[in-house]
Amino acid sequence: MYTVKEIAQKLDLSEHTIRFYTDKGLVPSVKRDKNNIRLFDEESVNWLTGVKYLKDCGMSLDDIKRYIYMCLEGDSTINTRYEIILKQRERAYAQYEEARQRMEYMEQKAKHYHDIVNHLIPDDTNPGKW
Repeated sequence: MYTVKEIAQKLDLSEHTIRFYTDKGLVPSVKRDKNNIRLFDEESVNWLTGVKYLKDCGMSLDDIKRYIYMCLEGDSTINTRYEIILKQRERAYAQYEEARQRMEYMEQKAKHYHDIVNHLIPDDTNPGKW
């Protein structure tokens, strides 16, 4: 069993976020000890990992909660859950493409500055010198 602090480190989430997610019902398998302290098993880690990635892809917490309840309902919701995952996959691909474009831009900028620093071209990046 893991504590909130251990899970926060393991999943790179804040302790506050983990408590918030459990309070919202997004971790159905979370346990409580005799002092009402949250305890997480591997199933809880799996739920939190899923919540983290769905949230990172732009899914709202309400939609994540609906998805979790569908998971708990069982096989009758598989097709609906599949459609949800396909939609989130599209968002993830779009985010990936945006990140790739930003990286490409930064690579070009870094090369440009490298050429300036090595006196291969004049400094054309400072508007004060235009």
